[in-house]
Amino acid sequence: MKQPGLERCAKKAFQPGRRDILFGAMAMVAAPAFGAGAAAEPRIQRLSPAFDRMVAPGTRVETIATGIRWAEGPVWVEAGQFLLFSDPPSNIVRRWHKGGPPVPFLDPSGARDTDPKLIREPGANGLTLDREGRLLIANSGGRSIDRVDLVTRRREVVVDRYQGKRFNSPNDMHVARDGAIYFTDPPYGLTEGDTSPLKEMSVNGVYRLRPGGVVELLEGGLTRPNGIALSPDETRLYVSVSDEAAPRIMVYDLDAKGVRNARVLLDAKAMKARGGAGLPDGMKVARDGTLVCSVPGGMMFMTPDAEPLALVTTGAPIANCAFGERGRALFMTANDRVLRLPLRAGWQSEG
Repeated sequence: MKQPGLERCAKKAFQPGRRDILFGAMAMVAAPAFGAGAAAEPRIQRLSPAFDRMVAPGTRVETIATGIRWAEGPVWVEAGQFLLFSDPPSNIVRRWHKGGPPVPFLDPSGARDTDPKLIREPGANGLTLDREGRLLIANSGGRSIDRVDLVTRRREVVVDRYQGKRFNSPNDMHVARDGAIYFTDPPYGLTEGDTSPLKEMSVNGVYRLRPGGVVELLEGGLTRPNGIALSPDETRLYVSVSDEAAPRIMVYDLDAKGVRNARVLLDAKAMKARGGAGLPDGMKVARDGTLVCSVPGGMMFMTPDAEPLALVTTGAPIANCAFGERGRALFMTANDRVLRLPLRAGWQSEG
């Protein structure tokens, strides 16, 4: 159930500190590169010496795929040594092997034969793997969480309703150690959003699907919940809020009963106001607790206390990311392309 007063707590203001000064300076440096045009050459802004232990100085970001309508949902499949990523408006999931071009893997990736007057994004959005190595899909167009066997391509719906009502358009997921699936359900897949005639939910929720099949609404007070992740010890739940008026990243204390103690980890309003492209979106958490999260302006590395470490920029939104290659690379879906950032061996693995 939604905890009383969570959204009210989220609106409490921070006192300016070193973190806020760093964010302001970073936004001013980055702003000239941001615009509405095509993405520029990726670059890394180092904001703390601590970043050197993650990414070696002089490391360059490489582009591994281009020509995508909207790249999203990357996930690395170690067993097959390939990357999967989605393109929700094109209704395709593509597969990339090192040294080759991306090729279609699921087409369609979401719902078939949808009406564009009703469904804005028919395809898969967020992707992840369950504890058995099967692909989980946040099916935006099908309004469900699906599971796909990567060998046979057999597909099944895991869940599509809460208390008898259909989800809006599931967006992103995180699988906990016990197999529970945490996911967000904004209305982005619906053409008319909150006013869509298809919308059955009164909220845009954050949910937990327990291994036994019970669905719990953890948070129902956010306008646009999007990216989601857990801390390595699974005592914190992070949720990105892609709200134009109040872009932010929330953090909650988490236990078996649900969430509590909601607070704003990162207020991204100033970054957006200074011209940062995009909004808070997808995120991943490293084994040491470092957050890699989409923000206005690019993909940010920051500590669990929101101290900025580095920002990857292209001048266009970078929507999501995934660790891969046994922690030696970070893959980023960046508007019309996919990027690969080499990481220091041994530093990183997904939390």
